[in-house]
Amino acid sequence: MSVAFLVYVVVIVVPYLRRKPAPVGDPADFSWHFFVPCRDEEVVIRETVKYLRGTFRRAHVWVVDDDSDDRTARVVRSVWRRNGGYDANLHLVARQRPEARTGKGDALNAAYRELDEWLGPDADRDRVVVVVVDADGRPAPNCLEVCAADHLFGDETVGAVQLDVRMSNFRSRPPGRTWFSRAFGLKLAQLQDLEFRTAIAAIQTSRGFTGTISMGGNGQFTRLSALDSIAGDEFAPWRGSLLEDFELGVHLLTAGWRTGFTPDSHVAQEGLYSLRRFLVQRTRWGQGTMQCMRYLRRIWDSPHVSTLGAAEMMYYLAQPWMQLLGSLLYPVPFILLLVSTAGDPGQVWTWFTGGAWILFAIYGSFGLLPFVVWGPIYQMKCLRSKNIFRGIGMGLLYAAYIYTFYITSWRALFRLVRGRNGWAKTRRNTEASAGVKVALDA
Repeated sequence: MSVAFLVYVVVIVVPYLRRKPAPVGDPADFSWHFFVPCRDEEVVIRETVKYLRGTFRRAHVWVVDDDSDDRTARVVRSVWRRNGGYDANLHLVARQRPEARTGKGDALNAAYRELDEWLGPDADRDRVVVVVVDADGRPAPNCLEVCAADHLFGDETVGAVQLDVRMSNFRSRPPGRTWFSRAFGLKLAQLQDLEFRTAIAAIQTSRGFTGTISMGGNGQFTRLSALDSIAGDEFAPWRGSLLEDFELGVHLLTAGWRTGFTPDSHVAQEGLYSLRRFLVQRTRWGQGTMQCMRYLRRIWDSPHVSTLGAAEMMYYLAQPWMQLLGSLLYPVPFILLLVSTAGDPGQVWTWFTGGAWILFAIYGSFGLLPFVVWGPIYQMKCLRSKNIFRGIGMGLLYAAYIYTFYITSWRALFRLVRGRNGWAKTRRNTEASAGVKVALDA
């Protein structure tokens, strides 16, 4: 498994490093609608709405209040009423329980239905683009012109485009009682930035060759006619998986749409400072990936997905299960070594110094190098720094960071087996520092 993963990384590194910026298009050729799903987002939603309305003046912003326990809806209404008038491009979709708080996908479906009713029957739905942005998301000002390019939404076969994702706070040291907590929080945010801007961006770039570029939950652009084609009788293009973004991509690809990815623009979001909240988030993602295993047959049988593309998607869906298996297999050589050492230390030492240490070095290298390589790449390509030693250090930390996924895969499996499929909202850093109490659907 280590060798297979190393080959996978080598294949994606070269296209990522060689890619050049592409030409842009004219945003006026399309109608843009931002969907902002909110559940207890009082702390961040005001500035997000102001940013979206101020940066993209011709676009519409649809805020979905998923029956928040805080003042999210009231804050949006206060922004809507400005200068004694009303903002015609700002819309509030208010949901109520029991229909509300059933997942991000359901909240997006509610906005989709509201948009459909608002547009009416005469709209050119091929020219309407829905943009999903988190409540703390900040799409770059150039994102519309980038996505309007001929090779993206200018191509009528492209149904969706995913932006590059960056952490807005990767240079901001968090508040904390001790030096260690502040340093740990900052490094965790930086590792999330490294993950999205290098490893994930490289994987997405390589998926351009397999035709299987996937969607993300933030910075997700989708053509309305593409959503229509997969909405079905329930009028719900987003389905019930905890990984609703990847699930959307599966349905689009198997319906015959192409998907795109661009690192020429980005969406900034808040990186998590807390390891506990990070593990909750990644457990949800892992469980969502496990849930999407039900689409294996759909992917394999689809005439719109190539054999190579199907293999790539199946590899992605198998990752949580491979991590479960790996967590059982990888320790076996070390356990056997400890048992042998306890039985006959002299013989084990002779065997080890006789050349066996080379096997362990190779074994460790295959487990670390696929992750360590991203540290220097991040340092040079993203931070524009030539400090190679700091890059290697970041790479080693990233390797440790990745191994937390073995923990989250087991947590995801336990939740799946126990039938705990509720959508758990991850608390934001601002909520924690402000002492805002957020209800989690655990």
